[in-house]
Amino acid sequence: MPVIEIVKDPSSLTLTLTAELPATVERAWQLLADPRQLERWWGPPTYPATVVEHDLTPGAGVRYYMTGPEGDRHHGWWQILSADPPRSLEVKDGFGDADGAPNPDMPSVIIRFTLEEAGRGTLMTTVTMFPSPEAMAQLVAMGMEDGIRAAVGQIDDLLGVPA
Repeated sequence: MPVIEIVKDPSSLTLTLTAELPATVERAWQLLADPRQLERWWGPPTYPATVVEHDLTPGAGVRYYMTGPEGDRHHGWWQILSADPPRSLEVKDGFGDADGAPNPDMPSVIIRFTLEEAGRGTLMTTVTMFPSPEAMAQLVAMGMEDGIRAAVGQIDDLLGVPA
């Protein structure tokens, strides 16, 4: 399992995940840059993602949906705020309605992915920034912390790491 730690900091409204990946920074970047690889780890195992639109150009975006165990679909989107391949990506992430458009009834967050060389692999840091204490409490209560741990936990299989 690549997850080293998850730190929830209500005072700074952040949730920071740190993972160690047995791959070069360039290879780790492909986990974000290739939509077929992204969908193999972005959703937790019981809610796999399907990417339907993918453009990491600032101002563009990613649209996806996760399919639950009962066949239910949960749409999401990223608006690309900045990209510095293969080192970093910053996105606004939110829930979508049935057509994939942003759902104004749910909070959105900013997520900053950073990839840096570490030893014989890559350290991936994912900082999620919440707009308010209420948004953080709501998303954490919905299982965000466990969901991101399970999602990132799938990366070893994607990179071909033996169990």
